[in-house]
Amino acid sequence: MPILVETDRRSDSMRGLHIGSAERDIIALGIAIAAIIMFVGTGGTVLPQVVRSMTGAGGAADTVLTNALLLNIALIIFGWRRYRQLCAEIEQRKEAEERARTLAETDSLTGCFNRRTLSDKTERLLAQSAQRGEAVVLMMIDLDNFKQINDYNGHRTGDEVLLACARRITTALPQNAVLSRLGGDEFACAFPVNAEGRDFVERVATATIQAICQPVVVNGSTITVSASMGIAQHGLPGAVDDGGWEAKTLLHMADIAMYHAKKQGKNGHSWFERPMEDELRYRKDLEEGIRRGIVQGEFVPFYEQQIDLATGELTGFEMLARWKSPDMGLVSPDVFIPIAEDIGAIGDLSEAVIGKALEDARSWDPKLTLAVNISPIQLRDPWFAQKILKLLVKANFPPERFEIEITESCLHENMAAVRSLMASLRNQGIRVTLDDFGTGYSSVGQLQDLPFDRIKIDRTFVADLTMSKEASTIVRAIAMLGKGLGLPVAAEGIETADVLDELRRFENMKGQGYFYGRPEPAETVRTKLAAQGLLPGVAAAKTGAPEAPEMPSRLAGNG
Repeated sequence: MPILVETDRRSDSMRGLHIGSAERDIIALGIAIAAIIMFVGTGGTVLPQVVRSMTGAGGAADTVLTNALLLNIALIIFGWRRYRQLCAEIEQRKEAEERARTLAETDSLTGCFNRRTLSDKTERLLAQSAQRGEAVVLMMIDLDNFKQINDYNGHRTGDEVLLACARRITTALPQNAVLSRLGGDEFACAFPVNAEGRDFVERVATATIQAICQPVVVNGSTITVSASMGIAQHGLPGAVDDGGWEAKTLLHMADIAMYHAKKQGKNGHSWFERPMEDELRYRKDLEEGIRRGIVQGEFVPFYEQQIDLATGELTGFEMLARWKSPDMGLVSPDVFIPIAEDIGAIGDLSEAVIGKALEDARSWDPKLTLAVNISPIQLRDPWFAQKILKLLVKANFPPERFEIEITESCLHENMAAVRSLMASLRNQGIRVTLDDFGTGYSSVGQLQDLPFDRIKIDRTFVADLTMSKEASTIVRAIAMLGKGLGLPVAAEGIETADVLDELRRFENMKGQGYFYGRPEPAETVRTKLAAQGLLPGVAAAKTGAPEAPEMPSRLAGNG
């Protein structure tokens, strides 16, 4: 709003200048016309006298009339020059006004219309289409993972990608379409549709996404691009129509459908349907709840036991975040972690939960370790290692008891950044584990190049260990690889005694899973550790008080 107000003020100022300039131009033009009239009047008298005087046929010309004639000539020359200047100023003014109009209506980078112009032109399309009995379709297009393109390749490369995508979208759309860049990596387009209806829109949507998905080559680098599209329609068979249609209504619906397309796996399109709005409203409630929950301390650590498979002894815990929502109860991380990542809150959430976990684990037996899983998004933070160190110092927790787990998929996003991060963490004494090994196609060379302290076999292979020959082969290969590289191995997802027996055949392996018990809150873990004498300063209860339940690891050790 302030920008609009300032623009209006400048416009008023310019109008004042234009009026003053016009008044001066009218005066100058009047002077020139008067000079011409006077020239005609005085010239008819003076010029014959001048000619006779120059030829010797008469006396000298009248001095006053001669001076008046010269003044008239000067005024005519002045008027003519001012007229030429006036024409040039008018031309420049027209060009400036055209440039200002273009800047006000279009995006400076791509040349597409901007959001305001899209709204105006869509309103016009709706009015015209209603008269012709046509439909209007609005498509919202969002480039997938564009932030990574900017982060890894630079904003100049990102601009080139946006330009290429704008050109490709233009070629795929009908000639009467209106294309706008809404900002960032979002585009929107509107166009009328005749009797061909929905099938025609489907063809346009498919062609547009296919055009965008072609690789973009910038300075010798090949950039892979994909897009998600949401479609809203007015006047097509089956269209949602609540009456009172406006451009902003179509844009809102297309935005909801675009979000749905992203949720379905990206690189595709979805049509708006009314249940999507309810889903989006639920999503917004979750987003607000997550932001509020971080501030109010609603996210808490739960702990899953990690066991030495050879001895059955408890070696530590993996921390897993849970959300104790006052409205929804205990919420699984499968629900809130992806949303926290999308809204940029995963860093604050993770740090808050890790801080609580360090406070809890500080009172455990010194031989017990604490492992935490880190989001790939956190690894893009250049200050991540320093933030972890700050948490350790604040909790007075020994770094050698702390372990960071990095998923295998992170290695393919930015190897240099991962290597630098790992070096910073290990220099502080923190151990680093490669999580979900076997699902991300890591090479042996990467394991040799990156200083991991442990590799963890993904739960999908462990769960199928006794039922699938392929899973058994993969687990055995990973165990042998770890032995060859001198890397300890961990297995997650142990749920049965048969799977445990198979894993015990391998040396130097830790394990975790529901066989040993589900993740538990800090209070429960503390009670069980105290019962086993693993909570220094707290003696196991041997009085008449009820005895705390025994840790499942003892059962595993006897099995």
